[in-house]
Amino acid sequence: METSNNAPSTTSSTHHIVESLTRAIVEHRLHPGTKLAEQKLADHFGVSRTLVRQALFQLSQNRLIRLEPARGAFVAAPSVEEAKQVFAVRRMLEAEMTRAFVLVVTPSKIKALREHVAQEKLAVTNQDVPGRTELLGDFHVRMAELMGNQVLAELLRELISRCALITLMYQSAHAAEHSNEEHADIVKALAAKDEALAVRLMNEHLMHVEENLTFDRKVPTNDISMALS
Repeated sequence: METSNNAPSTTSSTHHIVESLTRAIVEHRLHPGTKLAEQKLADHFGVSRTLVRQALFQLSQNRLIRLEPARGAFVAAPSVEEAKQVFAVRRMLEAEMTRAFVLVVTPSKIKALREHVAQEKLAVTNQDVPGRTELLGDFHVRMAELMGNQVLAELLRELISRCALITLMYQSAHAAEHSNEEHADIVKALAAKDEALAVRLMNEHLMHVEENLTFDRKVPTNDISMALS
């Protein structure tokens, strides 16, 4: 890949690095804790270290990697226990959010949620693993945003990002499809203003997401060139 000073090429190069590293992590080709050396990545992609640095920063924003001062970038290593705690907190928060949403539901809010669910379905159908993971998580943030509660939206975004890597790595295509269907059912219950059903469906949905994470991973590698080839 050639480097260039023009913006489109720079953006394209950064996106390509982000996409390649995301897939290597998601497909278990890079081990949690692996050091991502800037120069090795620059050589592999044929780009400047500046572009690599930009890509690593984006990945750190998504919590797929962690940046450590004076040490560099590493593939994130969230624990299964952390994910379970996150889901426990989400169940507490989102049961109340669902109750509150029923009180302020409008046709335009339902339309916005249905459009989001349609985007999820497209990402699942297209086997866009990073895309579907982001959209499935954002459904919950979208509910908070539509209620006008930015504090709740930010809290949920933070909680969801904390277990994003685990969801990316361990949620099967079948489980993702099931999550999309459950979101559609939740929206139907919200549209009907059936509070009890909506709360029950939300709680069951979060339980299913957690239960459907499979932790029998393939043996990954610490070799960046092998992982990205």
